[in-house]
Amino acid sequence: MPRHPIPLPAVRSIGLLQPLIWLRLGWRDMARAGWISVVHGLALAVLGAVIVAVGYHRFWFLAGALSGFLVIAPVLATSLYALSRALERGERANLGVVLKTWVNWQNSHVNKWGRDYWCMVQFGALLALAASGWVVTSAALITLLAPVPIETPVDFVRHVVMARDGWLFEIWLALGSLMAAPIFASSVVAMPLLLDRRATLLQAVLTSWQAVVVNPLPMAFWAALILGLTLLGLGSLMLALIFIMPLLGHASWHAYRDLVDPSSLPEREPASEQVQPMGDAP
Repeated sequence: MPRHPIPLPAVRSIGLLQPLIWLRLGWRDMARAGWISVVHGLALAVLGAVIVAVGYHRFWFLAGALSGFLVIAPVLATSLYALSRALERGERANLGVVLKTWVNWQNSHVNKWGRDYWCMVQFGALLALAASGWVVTSAALITLLAPVPIETPVDFVRHVVMARDGWLFEIWLALGSLMAAPIFASSVVAMPLLLDRRATLLQAVLTSWQAVVVNPLPMAFWAALILGLTLLGLGSLMLALIFIMPLLGHASWHAYRDLVDPSSLPEREPASEQVQPMGDAP
């Protein structure tokens, strides 16, 4: 029997400079959300600092761990999308929104692998697996091919980045880009869509890919902005990440709203409307 195509929401075309508008709107949301938004950035900056502290003298591990940290950033920013959605709806963007975002699936769903809120958990697990795979690949590559043991950032710059002989840095970058490109294409609007609408994981990922295919240049510009701002945050000893990470999280919500028309998919219902009180069970 012929297989029916998977129904996907419509994807819009945007202008090349539209990502700059997303950053402006993200900054506005961050200012309106206030401390709850900045706390997200502080938590992510602390996490990055912990990774650096653990791996400072194991830079063969650190190089992969920091880049892997960026892979799972779309999942870590989930409650920032929820805060932006609340502001868009004229609701309060407070701690209650954050708590509801992270615990709603626990209270409202039994089938952990069905077509429900657990799709977000599945996607997070897949991104975490990809990040872990890159950490192992990066560490193995640097350990096996570097001319001397790479233990500190200075060693990495001197013997990998600035090495005159060999192609280790070029190979490392190429492999990282080979991994990062499909992950970016799969996740650029997937998490906001899963948060906002009752979509399956496959629908969310395919919609994300479609957004990139329809808008290759704006999406490349957006990816470059994300990379540049993140490198700025890392280069500031994680301090700038306190503001950069929530900025990118809020901006990613506006990227989703501009790129996707989700009206063909039902909205997610509040958990309180889905959970039947125990006393009412037959």
